[in-house]
Amino acid sequence: MDTGKWNGSRRMVLSLGMLVVFAGCLWSQQAPAVKVVPANMPKLGTVDPRYVSYNVEMVEVTGGRFWSPYKSSVQGQPAPQPNQEVGGMSSLYQYRPPIDLSNARLRKLASALGPAYMRVSGTWQNSTYFQNDDDPPLKEPPAGFKSVLTRAAWKRVVDFSNAVGAKIVTSAAISAGTRDAQGVWTPAQAHEVFDYTKSLGSSIAAIEFMNEPSFPQQGGAPKGYDAEAFARDMKVFSAFLRKESPNTIFLGPGSTGEGVSLAPPGVKLKVLETEDLMKATGPVFDAFSYHFYGTISKRCTGIMKIDQALSAEWLDRTNISEAFYGSLRDRYLAGKPLWLTETAQAACGGDKFAGQYADSFRFLNQLGSLAQKGVKVVMHNTLVASDYGLLNEETYEPKPNYWAAMLWNRTMGTVVLDPGLAKDESLRIYAHCMKGTKGGVALLALNTDTKSARTLSIPVSAERYTLTATDLGSENVLLNGSALQAEKDGSLPLIKGKRVEAGALELAPQSITFLAMPSARNASCK
Repeated sequence: MDTGKWNGSRRMVLSLGMLVVFAGCLWSQQAPAVKVVPANMPKLGTVDPRYVSYNVEMVEVTGGRFWSPYKSSVQGQPAPQPNQEVGGMSSLYQYRPPIDLSNARLRKLASALGPAYMRVSGTWQNSTYFQNDDDPPLKEPPAGFKSVLTRAAWKRVVDFSNAVGAKIVTSAAISAGTRDAQGVWTPAQAHEVFDYTKSLGSSIAAIEFMNEPSFPQQGGAPKGYDAEAFARDMKVFSAFLRKESPNTIFLGPGSTGEGVSLAPPGVKLKVLETEDLMKATGPVFDAFSYHFYGTISKRCTGIMKIDQALSAEWLDRTNISEAFYGSLRDRYLAGKPLWLTETAQAACGGDKFAGQYADSFRFLNQLGSLAQKGVKVVMHNTLVASDYGLLNEETYEPKPNYWAAMLWNRTMGTVVLDPGLAKDESLRIYAHCMKGTKGGVALLALNTDTKSARTLSIPVSAERYTLTATDLGSENVLLNGSALQAEKDGSLPLIKGKRVEAGALELAPQSITFLAMPSARNASCK
């Protein structure tokens, strides 16, 4: 025997064996395929048909100064009218003329998100005077107000809502100009808004008394405003609303900043606590509303970076906030619906990546998770303005979150299902009855792993809609590998799924996949 050849062959066999063992170790470290059984997924509850909704800030309607985008061709323009921000930090704002709600492209793009609620509110609304005549806009708002809403501007809101299928949600003005000599809120201004809306053949679907009472001074409330003052105002407002518009949903209290702190590390914000508000008012609201931002943007000294956008810690902040406000709902408004009436990536206009692909994971995870927890409506801030807008405010070009919202609305119905899976921080799966298909099930799968693919096993064929991008910072997304872009008139491209058969599906790293399974045969999906 040639011992040299034998030794060489033995070394080769040993090397091949080591490779097999090494490969086996690598395979064993990969996450196993996740198997779903859509036919057996039980019903958890339902969401409102207008679950995915949006805000159009009142300052957009009146014209005024709002959070300045990080990139803008109109930055720094002076304000030709007195509408100003409430609370200071004026260097962070940019003047905007009133939004053109008659724009055909904007209307067509908004219609594709319907049906929805359109919340016209925000901090500026707390101090906005309704000029109930057809005269030219006042050059200066009356004493006790900071901005002016004309009838023509409000009519544009009503016309827009009718055109795009978005019911109106708003709040009342509560600043000094609305109050009597004793500082008690009076309904004169709110009465004029409701009556004018009715005269246009429309209505206000839901209303909060004020925007974010947890920060009353920043919101233009009288100095020293507390829970007792809020409760006093609630008695007046509730009596007014029940008489003026009994079918309008009374939302409240509309607090924010609790559960997850908005303050930079080491800083504690002074908050008028929601529990104190609820103790003082009693169960006056038809639904419990709250606002949520996971952080503050770089404009307001925030420090979040894009590489945190897919982390479990960041994505789970929405659950912490819901648990906080949900527990207060259970204690003081047991059995009443829970609405999230304002949310986005970050307060103060959003970080730069709020308009990029990275934030679609936060947005869709929030929709999926909160639907499971019983939240009925989620209102994204905003439709257009600043970096967190669904649309570019200068061109109305859809941003990644717009396409995410559109796909949710096309696939996910109102019945929420339990996927029945163990918690998996890198593969988050949500299930609803498929929209418009009896027995069908729609899945949303978020692979938040930035390096590794995951495998999903499905028992029936499906239409697959997968969103990806060249990188997390991209402002453009691909649907099944093809670029998504609206036409000049606002028409959407053909949104067509890719048929996949039953079996194993690979989900690429940092990808978003909707699966529509019409033949799932889930008995809860009637």
